[in-house]
Amino acid sequence: QVQLVESGGGSVQAGGSLRLSCAASGYTYSSNCMGWFRQAPGKEREGVAAIYTGGGSTYYADSVKGRFTISQDNAKNTVYLQMNSLKPEDTAMYYCAAVRGWIKNPAASYEYNYWGQGTQVTVSS
Repeated sequence: QVQLVESGGGSVQAGGSLRLSCAASGYTYSSNCMGWFRQAPGKEREGVAAIYTGGGSTYYADSVKGRFTISQDNAKNTVYLQMNSLKPEDTAMYYCAAVRGWIKNPAASYEYNYWGQGTQVTVSS
C-alpha cells in the first residue's frame, strides 16, 4: 500500500521559512515524479514544485521560483520543500503527490496517482 506522509507545516510570519517533508512508502521510490501542490480555501489546487526522483529534474511554479526549493533524500524515500521568504498568499494546505515514471505535466494534479493527507501552512502579515 502506497503511503505519502507530509509533515512540517505550521504558522509563520511573512518573510519566514518552513520546510515540508514527504515520506513515501509502499512502492519503489526511484523513477517517479513527486510533486507538491497547495490549495487555499475557495481556490483550485495548484502545482507548486515537482522532482523526478531518478534524475533529479525539477519544476517550479512561477509564483514560487527563487523562494521554494524541492529536494530529495533517496536513502530516506523523502522529498522536501524548503519554503523561504514566505508570503501571506502562500497560505494553503500543502499536499504531496506521486506517480510512477515520466509525466507530461508535473503541475497537473490529474497526472498523479497517490496523495498525502496534507499539511497546513499559514503565513501571517
